[in-house]
Amino acid sequence: MAKDDRDILEVLKQELSFIEEGGYGRSVRAPWLPKSIFQDSLSCLNYGYPYRAHPCSECHLLEFVGPEDRSQPVPCHFIPLNETGNTIEGLEMEGNESKMQSSVKSWLQGKISQLEAGTSPDFSQSVD
Repeated sequence: MAKDDRDILEVLKQELSFIEEGGYGRSVRAPWLPKSIFQDSLSCLNYGYPYRAHPCSECHLLEFVGPEDRSQPVPCHFIPLNETGNTIEGLEMEGNESKMQSSVKSWLQGKISQLEAGTSPDFSQSVD
């Protein structure tokens, strides 16, 4: 499935670090443009490309997306982040940036802990 040769644990750790360091804050050059979780960080295979050079099917994050949402335009925004099924897509619609980042941060911490403990994360499900 994924053709991403990066280590998934490192990708998740880098994303967590990016969030903790305020990486999704407003840009100085374009403060009117919102930032997109995963897409506007090095977690995205297409980061820095003005177009999608790689299909999302090559990304490790797709493994966390349910089969029914893998064909979405931004499938990583459909990762279930918690047991209630919140997703980035849904939280974006609520317009609560703080809640969204907090939910993603908690999800990342849970997946990182699972991987570091040597347990295989349930890729299509959230953490408790």
